[in-house]
Amino acid sequence: MPEPSTIREPLVLGIETSCDETGIGIVRGRTLLSNTIASSMDEHARYGGVVPEVAARAHLEALQPSIEAALAEAEVTLDDLDAVAVTSGPGLAGALMVGVGAAKGLAVSLGKPLYAVNHLVGHIAADILTPETEPLEYPTIALLVSGGHTSLLHVRDLTTDVELLGETVDDAAGEAFDKVARLLGLPYPGGPQIDRAAADGDPTAIRFPRGLSRASDMAKHRYDFSFSGLKTAVARWIERAQAEGREIPVADVAASFREAVVDVLVSKALAACEDLGVPRLLLGGGVIANRRLRDVTLERAEAAGVTVRIPPLSLCTDNGAMIAALAAELIASGRGPSTLAFGADSTLPVTEIQVSPA
Repeated sequence: MPEPSTIREPLVLGIETSCDETGIGIVRGRTLLSNTIASSMDEHARYGGVVPEVAARAHLEALQPSIEAALAEAEVTLDDLDAVAVTSGPGLAGALMVGVGAAKGLAVSLGKPLYAVNHLVGHIAADILTPETEPLEYPTIALLVSGGHTSLLHVRDLTTDVELLGETVDDAAGEAFDKVARLLGLPYPGGPQIDRAAADGDPTAIRFPRGLSRASDMAKHRYDFSFSGLKTAVARWIERAQAEGREIPVADVAASFREAVVDVLVSKALAACEDLGVPRLLLGGGVIANRRLRDVTLERAEAAGVTVRIPPLSLCTDNGAMIAALAAELIASGRGPSTLAFGADSTLPVTEIQVSPA
């Protein structure tokens, strides 16, 4: 078998366990063969949010059957693999440890090279698994929005040069959706529930604040996000309405809250495109499933002359396929595997695309 560094279309199994979804993906180069996801969302729903210990235990239970399902779908065996890939971070420490330990054990037992990669950069790599579109051009701006991360990136090259422009300074957008859903008496997870409620609401009914968007904020936080103040504003509005004996217009509150989140996300992403002269924007992360976010991005980007790329929604949520895809790109570019010295890193910086390279 040729060395991994010489394989142009390596067969890679990717393991993703950064939060509450056990993702196992198998790719051959840029071709998706399987994308198996086991979610523990129902187990967390009773608590109204992700519980790290529950997530870690769920990963332990789901890993082996998920790997077996992915291999069956891809119609390959473990011996067929050219490499194993795993998320080293960022994410929940305990959840990451489960995936990292499993990947090390699998790679060592099979005698296969192991690639430890960055979860956030993996979301960008998901785009290369869409063969019906033209290859992603660089540089591009990437907006990643999920339950735990809201990040704006300048991607000059997927495997060598990713710059963090800005990120959330408190709650991520997904966390804000969950918390506001709870305020409105809606179940977890909040994103889909807010989306459904907002469908019948007026997004202009209540003018909620746009965090870090004032002129005084722009010098230091032009590309950063803050949703904690918005969540508090919604809570105070509901408290006042209840004190006055008014019925809470759930649809209007949901629509107005969603509009504030979307406005900030899109405005800052397009500002980065304009400032850096990059006419391309890639969206990633589970919150991209929000239809209003996609619609507003496409509408405003077209007016600004910016091309928008959105991977299939099945590849926007956390998944192992994106991890495998990133590793496949590293292999094809000649990068060697990671050593076994790496561990789970809950705060891994986005600039560290591959961890502990040989």
